[in-house]
Amino acid sequence: MKLFSHILQIIIFSGLLVACRKSELEKPAPQPYRLPVPVNFPAPQYETYNPLTKEGIELGRQLFYDVRLSGNNKISCASCHHQNLAFSDGISLTNIGVSGTTLSRHSPTLINMAWANNGLFWDGGSTNLESQAFGPLTEHNEMGQNLFELMDELKAVPGYITAFKEAFDEDISSANVVKALAQFQRTMVSANSRYDKYVRKENGASLNKQELKGMVLVKQKCQGCHSTDLFTDNLYHNNGIDNDFSNPGIDDLNFGRYRVSYNMKDMGAYKTPTLRNIMLTAPYMHDGRFKTIEEVLNHYTENIKYSESLSPVLIQNGKIGITINNEEKQQIIAFLHTLTDEDFISRKSLGKP
Repeated sequence: MKLFSHILQIIIFSGLLVACRKSELEKPAPQPYRLPVPVNFPAPQYETYNPLTKEGIELGRQLFYDVRLSGNNKISCASCHHQNLAFSDGISLTNIGVSGTTLSRHSPTLINMAWANNGLFWDGGSTNLESQAFGPLTEHNEMGQNLFELMDELKAVPGYITAFKEAFDEDISSANVVKALAQFQRTMVSANSRYDKYVRKENGASLNKQELKGMVLVKQKCQGCHSTDLFTDNLYHNNGIDNDFSNPGIDDLNFGRYRVSYNMKDMGAYKTPTLRNIMLTAPYMHDGRFKTIEEVLNHYTENIKYSESLSPVLIQNGKIGITINNEEKQQIIAFLHTLTDEDFISRKSLGKP
């Protein structure tokens, strides 16, 4: 009788073990997410080692809006990247970081990040979204977070333990934090403006005469840097806002792309921002020095400062600057308004959970 009972226990235990293994094998894998690519956009190129999944994207959204990512638990990624401002902050140089120190550079917009494949930050100091995230997370003048403490904070939240398992089938780690953030940011696709609907001939969309003239002018005058329907070439240009680089600033930030490349042709060069949603993302330039789009246009027509590294696209027919009269400036501004994407700034999947 004892032998039968012992055998029965072994059978039951074996059955439970098999059931557990079967349960593990049947654990659902993360669901792949296919990024919708607008027909007027080129194909995106992003990190294949971090494929988009629904679980990873949603985890990234949770983290993007979570103040736990900062050392004082008061600042999230969204603190400097507001959806209603096309993920900019409306401030020339912010000082809301943990230290309260005013930063040296303007918070960049987060628009069509899946196509940002030629470096990030204003000088391209980071190669991809994954590595980029470590900068603001740990910089003491920004989010000022100790990554070991962050892991402890996230592990104290049962929902995060589950979410990381579902997204990566791994425990919480700093590597997976930045991978999730990158996945979410790559879904920040802005391609549903009035301009987009017009070029895609959707539902009889149209632009008025002023806007159409502005569109032609932008293609003629601005496409040297703001090219394709991304309205950026993802390259770095010295656009003549400075010509004295004798003061490098903290960490050589005033050197622009030269800080990274050590190529004199990159002295004072900064990454071309997209023109998309530009009427929402003032102030402008890497240091937010221009408060209005009118100031930007006036710079290109009247105030460019020459230096050896000035972008060649700003020297036309032996003359420095871009020739645009006042009427044409108003036409360009009218067109730039058509690049505002109301869907992008209100899309629930990009908003706070």
